[in-house]
Amino acid sequence: MREDIVRIGVVAPASRIDHATTRKVLNLVRRIYPGHSPEIVFHPQCTLSCGHFAGDDEARARAFLEVANDKTFDALWFGRGGYGSCRLGERILPALGEAAREKIYLGYSDAGSLLGGLYRRGCRRVAHGPMPADIRRPGGEAAVARALAFLVNGAADALEPTVLEQAPVAAFNITILSHLIGTPLEPDLSGHILMLEEVSEHMYRIDRALFHLTSTPSIRRVAGIKLGRCSDIPPNEPDFGQTEEEVVRHWCAVSGIPYLGRADIGHDIDNKVVPFGRWRK
Repeated sequence: MREDIVRIGVVAPASRIDHATTRKVLNLVRRIYPGHSPEIVFHPQCTLSCGHFAGDDEARARAFLEVANDKTFDALWFGRGGYGSCRLGERILPALGEAAREKIYLGYSDAGSLLGGLYRRGCRRVAHGPMPADIRRPGGEAAVARALAFLVNGAADALEPTVLEQAPVAAFNITILSHLIGTPLEPDLSGHILMLEEVSEHMYRIDRALFHLTSTPSIRRVAGIKLGRCSDIPPNEPDFGQTEEEVVRHWCAVSGIPYLGRADIGHDIDNKVVPFGRWRK
């Protein structure tokens, strides 16, 4: 990665971000990098609105490809999650050019749909990590600053601590990865340490998604599973009676996938960066 990076394009393949968010991010960039700020370019599509989405499918796919295929951009940063990235996969992936394969792609949550598809298509600089919209969280500047440190100079202290171990890694939201199984967006994770996190899902839904994941032959080829944070779990009636770690341990035991402990990822300001594969600066 070049030390003089950087030109970073921001697109929103799912839900929109507002102008207040873009201003906060740009102000933070100027404070962190006084005198020589990386150039952050928010594509105009980010603030479009079409029902739930940041513009219709065509507008979102076009914006993504404009940044991905533009060799003047060093990275494509997903603006936020929400829902909608999976709708674009079969529009975007066949249209990726050579410049797109060399870019860094950073996002998490719903962005995992496209991160998985990009990784499957041979893009090897794909990473799970904070997005511009995280600046709206209390203390969210820390998460955005961490993402920038990774994008600008590959800062090792932005990474989930076990990334620097020998095995290749990948990270996903549990529900998103469960929905990718059997689709053209499902990546080959054979031999990878798979890190999983979740937010705002009932325990029975987490349990069901993990049943699906760990029952799938392709996922049974991972080197092991690490569990990130599962936050804002709604109460269940009756109480489910097991924690998220107990559930993961159960399905790992049933499937024969090694359970490797906890990972420092989640839908929060402490979310660390997980580059897919073996990390290289």
